[in-house]
Amino acid sequence: MNVITTPLEGVLVIEPRVFGDDRGYFFESYNARRFKELSGVDPVFVQDNHSRSAKGVLRGLHYQIQQAQGKLVRVTEGAVFDVAVDLRKSSPTFGQWFGIELSAENKRQLWIPAGFAHGFVVTSDVASFLYKTTDYWAPEFERAVLWNDPAIGIEWPLDGEPQLSGKDQVAALLADAEVFA
Repeated sequence: MNVITTPLEGVLVIEPRVFGDDRGYFFESYNARRFKELSGVDPVFVQDNHSRSAKGVLRGLHYQIQQAQGKLVRVTEGAVFDVAVDLRKSSPTFGQWFGIELSAENKRQLWIPAGFAHGFVVTSDVASFLYKTTDYWAPEFERAVLWNDPAIGIEWPLDGEPQLSGKDQVAALLADAEVFA
Protein backbone atom coordinates (compact mmCIF):
# COMPACT_ATOMS: atom_id res chain seq x y z
CA MET A 1 0.00 0.00 0.00
CA ASN A 2 1.23 3.48 -0.88
CA VAL A 3 -0.12 6.60 0.85
CA ILE A 4 0.07 9.92 -0.99
CA THR A 5 -0.55 13.23 0.78
CA THR A 6 -2.63 15.94 -0.92
CA PRO A 7 -2.67 19.74 -0.60
CA LEU A 8 -5.48 19.37 1.98
CA GLU A 9 -4.09 18.27 5.32
CA GLY A 10 -5.53 14.89 6.28
CA VAL A 11 -6.90 13.96 2.85
CA LEU A 12 -4.92 10.99 1.53
CA VAL A 13 -4.77 8.99 -1.69
CA ILE A 14 -4.32 5.27 -1.03
CA GLU A 15 -2.82 3.06 -3.72
CA PRO A 16 -3.05 -0.63 -2.91
CA ARG A 17 -0.46 -3.13 -4.01
CA VAL A 18 -2.12 -5.23 -6.71
CA PHE A 19 -1.02 -8.78 -7.52
CA GLY A 20 -2.15 -9.81 -10.96
CA ASP A 21 -1.61 -12.56 -13.49
CA ASP A 22 -3.52 -14.17 -16.35
CA ARG A 23 -6.20 -15.36 -13.88
CA GLY A 24 -7.05 -11.85 -12.64
CA TYR A 25 -5.84 -9.91 -9.62
CA PHE A 26 -5.86 -9.73 -5.84
CA PHE A 27 -5.33 -6.79 -3.53
CA GLU A 28 -5.91 -5.99 0.10
CA SER A 29 -8.42 -3.13 0.04
CA TYR A 30 -7.99 -2.31 3.73
CA ASN A 31 -5.64 -3.33 6.52
CA ALA A 32 -6.04 -1.34 9.76
CA ARG A 33 -2.48 -1.93 10.99
CA ARG A 34 -0.87 -0.99 7.67
CA PHE A 35 -3.16 2.03 7.19
CA LYS A 36 -2.16 3.36 10.62
CA GLU A 37 1.56 2.70 10.01
CA LEU A 38 1.57 4.58 6.72
CA SER A 39 -0.91 7.37 7.40
CA GLY A 40 -0.89 7.92 11.14
CA VAL A 41 -4.68 7.57 11.02
CA ASP A 42 -6.43 4.87 13.04
CA PRO A 43 -10.10 5.01 12.03
CA VAL A 44 -12.79 2.75 13.39
CA PHE A 45 -15.28 2.05 10.63
CA VAL A 46 -18.88 1.47 11.69
CA GLN A 47 -20.79 1.52 8.41
CA ASP A 48 -20.25 0.51 4.79
CA ASN A 49 -22.28 2.12 1.99
CA HIS A 50 -22.57 1.23 -1.68
CA SER A 51 -24.04 3.41 -4.42
CA ARG A 52 -24.42 2.79 -8.14
CA SER A 53 -24.96 5.68 -10.51
CA ALA A 54 -25.12 6.45 -14.22
CA LYS A 55 -22.83 8.76 -16.17
CA GLY A 56 -23.31 12.41 -15.27
CA VAL A 57 -24.80 11.77 -11.82
CA LEU A 58 -23.22 14.10 -9.28
CA ARG A 59 -23.61 13.29 -5.59
CA GLY A 60 -22.57 15.92 -3.08
CA LEU A 61 -21.07 17.88 -1.60
CA HIS A 62 -22.23 16.12 1.58
CA TYR A 63 -21.15 16.14 5.23
CA GLN A 64 -22.61 15.76 8.71
CA ILE A 65 -22.21 18.77 11.00
CA GLN A 66 -22.50 16.49 14.06
CA GLN A 67 -21.52 12.83 14.11
CA ALA A 68 -19.05 13.91 11.43
CA GLN A 69 -17.87 11.04 9.27
CA GLY A 70 -14.42 10.15 8.09
CA LYS A 71 -14.75 8.25 4.81
CA LEU A 72 -12.55 5.80 2.96
CA VAL A 73 -13.97 5.62 -0.57
CA ARG A 74 -13.29 3.59 -3.71
CA VAL A 75 -14.84 2.54 -7.00
CA THR A 76 -15.41 -1.12 -7.91
CA GLU A 77 -17.03 -0.55 -11.33
CA GLY A 78 -16.45 2.33 -13.72
CA ALA A 79 -14.91 5.68 -12.83
CA VAL A 80 -15.69 8.89 -10.94
CA PHE A 81 -14.09 12.24 -10.28
CA ASP A 82 -14.04 12.37 -6.49
CA VAL A 83 -13.78 15.61 -4.49
CA ALA A 84 -13.09 16.66 -0.89
CA VAL A 85 -13.68 20.25 0.28
CA ASP A 86 -12.15 21.56 3.50
CA LEU A 87 -14.91 22.90 5.79
CA ARG A 88 -12.69 23.45 8.85
CA LYS A 89 -12.90 27.21 9.46
CA SER A 90 -9.60 27.20 11.39
CA SER A 91 -7.75 25.42 8.57
CA PRO A 92 -5.39 27.33 6.27
CA THR A 93 -7.05 25.46 3.36
CA PHE A 94 -10.65 26.27 4.37
CA GLY A 95 -12.89 26.30 1.28
CA GLN A 96 -10.28 24.63 -0.93
CA TRP A 97 -10.86 21.39 -2.78
CA PHE A 98 -8.95 18.35 -3.98
CA GLY A 99 -10.15 16.09 -6.76
CA ILE A 100 -8.93 12.81 -8.20
CA GLU A 101 -10.14 10.08 -10.53
CA LEU A 102 -11.07 6.90 -8.70
CA SER A 103 -11.78 3.92 -10.90
CA ALA A 104 -12.11 0.16 -10.92
CA GLU A 105 -9.03 0.17 -13.13
CA ASN A 106 -6.69 2.31 -10.98
CA LYS A 107 -8.04 0.87 -7.68
CA ARG A 108 -7.15 4.08 -5.83
CA GLN A 109 -8.94 5.03 -2.65
CA LEU A 110 -9.40 8.40 -0.99
CA TRP A 111 -9.37 8.98 2.76
CA ILE A 112 -11.50 12.00 3.66
CA PRO A 113 -11.37 12.85 7.36
CA ALA A 114 -14.21 14.40 9.34
CA GLY A 115 -14.44 18.13 8.68
CA PHE A 116 -14.65 17.84 4.90
CA ALA A 117 -17.52 17.81 2.43
CA HIS A 118 -17.42 15.01 -0.11
CA GLY A 119 -18.86 14.50 -3.56
CA PHE A 120 -18.28 12.81 -6.88
CA VAL A 121 -19.45 12.80 -10.47
CA VAL A 122 -19.65 9.63 -12.55
CA THR A 123 -17.45 9.84 -15.66
CA SER A 124 -18.03 6.31 -17.02
CA ASP A 125 -21.31 4.82 -18.28
CA VAL A 126 -21.98 3.56 -14.75
CA ALA A 127 -20.05 3.45 -11.47
CA SER A 128 -20.32 1.46 -8.25
CA PHE A 129 -18.95 3.41 -5.31
CA LEU A 130 -18.08 2.04 -1.84
CA TYR A 131 -17.77 4.11 1.33
CA LYS A 132 -16.43 3.02 4.71
CA THR A 133 -17.50 5.56 7.37
CA THR A 134 -16.36 6.29 10.91
CA ASP A 135 -19.81 7.28 12.17
CA TYR A 136 -23.37 6.34 11.39
CA TRP A 137 -25.58 8.20 8.95
CA ALA A 138 -27.55 10.81 10.88
CA PRO A 139 -30.04 12.53 8.56
CA GLU A 140 -30.78 15.25 11.12
CA PHE A 141 -27.14 16.39 10.91
CA GLU A 142 -26.70 15.93 7.15
CA ARG A 143 -25.72 19.08 5.27
CA ALA A 144 -24.66 19.89 1.72
CA VAL A 145 -22.68 22.61 -0.01
CA LEU A 146 -23.64 23.53 -3.57
CA TRP A 147 -21.60 21.52 -6.08
CA ASN A 148 -20.89 24.54 -8.30
CA ASP A 149 -20.36 27.25 -5.67
CA PRO A 150 -18.02 29.75 -7.38
CA ALA A 151 -16.36 30.48 -4.02
CA ILE A 152 -15.01 26.91 -4.10
CA GLY A 153 -14.49 26.67 -7.87
CA ILE A 154 -14.38 22.92 -8.39
CA GLU A 155 -13.36 22.01 -11.93
CA TRP A 156 -15.79 19.15 -12.52
CA PRO A 157 -15.16 17.11 -15.71
CA LEU A 158 -18.70 17.47 -17.06
CA ASP A 159 -20.27 17.20 -20.51
CA GLY A 160 -23.24 19.46 -19.79
CA GLU A 161 -25.36 19.68 -16.67
CA PRO A 162 -25.07 16.92 -14.04
CA GLN A 163 -27.98 14.88 -12.71
CA LEU A 164 -28.60 16.01 -9.12
CA SER A 165 -30.90 14.98 -6.29
CA GLY A 166 -33.47 17.51 -5.11
CA LYS A 167 -31.49 18.25 -1.96
CA ASP A 168 -28.25 18.75 -3.91
CA GLN A 169 -29.99 21.25 -6.21
CA VAL A 170 -30.81 23.48 -3.22
CA ALA A 171 -27.62 22.97 -1.19
CA ALA A 172 -26.11 25.94 0.64
CA LEU A 173 -23.38 28.18 -0.66
CA LEU A 174 -20.17 27.90 1.36
CA ALA A 175 -20.74 31.43 2.73
CA ASP A 176 -24.09 30.31 4.20
CA ALA A 177 -23.19 26.75 5.21
CA GLU A 178 -22.71 25.43 8.71
CA VAL A 179 -19.01 24.59 8.95
CA PHE A 180 -16.60 23.11 11.46
CA ALA A 181 -14.55 25.18 13.92
